[in-house]
Amino acid sequence: MSAIIINHLRRVYRTTTGVIRRKTKKVVAVDDISFEVQPGELFGLLGPNGAGKTTTIKMLTTLLIPTDGTASVLGYDVVKQADAIRPRIGFIFGGERGLYWRLTGIDNLRYFASLYHMEPDVSKKRIPYLLDLVGLGDRGQEKVEGYSRGMKQRLHIARTLLHDPEVLFLDEPTAGLDPVGARGLRQVVRDLQSEKKTILLTTHYMFEADDLCQRIAVIDHGRIIALDTPEGLKHHVQDLSVIELEVFGVPPEVLTRLRALAFVQTVSIEDHDQRQWLRVQSPRGADAVSDLLASLDGLRVGKVNVREPTLEDAYVRLVGGDA
Repeated sequence: MSAIIINHLRRVYRTTTGVIRRKTKKVVAVDDISFEVQPGELFGLLGPNGAGKTTTIKMLTTLLIPTDGTASVLGYDVVKQADAIRPRIGFIFGGERGLYWRLTGIDNLRYFASLYHMEPDVSKKRIPYLLDLVGLGDRGQEKVEGYSRGMKQRLHIARTLLHDPEVLFLDEPTAGLDPVGARGLRQVVRDLQSEKKTILLTTHYMFEADDLCQRIAVIDHGRIIALDTPEGLKHHVQDLSVIELEVFGVPPEVLTRLRALAFVQTVSIEDHDQRQWLRVQSPRGADAVSDLLASLDGLRVGKVNVREPTLEDAYVRLVGGDA
């Protein structure tokens, strides 16, 4: 059974506009989306601001009621069986709120453990384990007001894991973190996934999604516009592959011959520091290198670089960018 199942899910908001003549405007935040997340999968949900990512997560975590459609988590309906879902899930929304800064990290976790009605002997063992898991084992006795933003985010994760949830919803967990803090938090997410936790992650960082996620859904204007593995999404922009060859004196007839090749889309040449760089765009990527070298008629070639399309290239094209 899938850990998360969404069928034709919609969420419509009604907002009031105007001062004198007040009118009601309908805003469709999530518009007929469907997908499934498998147990133990790290699933990414990507999209521009306002695309519907956070609204989707709020419906899955029972914080919002869908307007239409159905959704279930661990087999429980998010509307009819919300009380059965809540003890089995954990969620983090990016930011520093939700912690008591004048308490220590340990005291924060003790307080939240009491809210989960955890037995004291259970929380006594679990709190040190979680602090070690998120890299705060030696900082638990310090007040949270002295934590960096990355440390606070890691404490958020420890808090979320207190009751050992089966499914985690991480909404932009690394937003606003410095590179060191973000890297540490990504490692925590990897560790959780290795424990077979089901994780739904949203992020604006394409390299992060590429690094962590097994599958990705791209949502735009409330609709799912693509769903595939990171490699599968990048396959759709293979025409953006660029092969760079360091060359020394390329005659015009060679450029003409390269442009006539069936697998070549564009050819350009640039002089740089007494060298020339030949740039060829081809959907074949690295596979085109040997044929390109053969077409250079024995010209001396130095370095060869291949820039394969990135997930960011795919994402920008999907959401209507310039790629």
